[in-house]
Amino acid sequence: MRRIDFILVMATATYPPPPPYYRLYKDYLEDPKSAPEPPPPIEGTYICFGGTYTTSDVLPSLEEQGVRQLYPKGANVDFKKELRSLNGELQLHILELADILIERPSQYARRVEEISTVFKNLHHLLNSLRPHQARATLIHILELQIERRKEAVEDIKKRREEARRLLNESLATLDDQ
Repeated sequence: MRRIDFILVMATATYPPPPPYYRLYKDYLEDPKSAPEPPPPIEGTYICFGGTYTTSDVLPSLEEQGVRQLYPKGANVDFKKELRSLNGELQLHILELADILIERPSQYARRVEEISTVFKNLHHLLNSLRPHQARATLIHILELQIERRKEAVEDIKKRREEARRLLNESLATLDDQ
């Protein structure tokens, strides 16, 4: 019997009351200016879950991160060529690391550091391409939307013509009677 009483109470219980600050918005429909303004957007740096983040979307340079840059500096970087070059260098360093681990295991630290530097350079180059990737993705999505809308318009036109044809046929049938 107790379980049934519990279920009935749960089935008839109301929602909890709204938080007390709802009173700030009670006249909003009549006077939208009566509600408090939203907080200003965060500018600069902020802390979230113990990590410090910034609101600027600027990719820091490798020098700012304390990493030696292995590809040429400047705006005219051939990304494809540099990525291939760094990939080849990474493969070479991994083979050298394997040789060192076999012949002189105590001297592996320098090779691991070189591999880490190559990976950081690869990662930085790939992150430099993210804005281009985002732009290309957006263009692709917009082109797909345009294509779908054109198809929808064509479908509507076909259905309209079919409806007109059926209407004309029914009018002709009515006129014949």
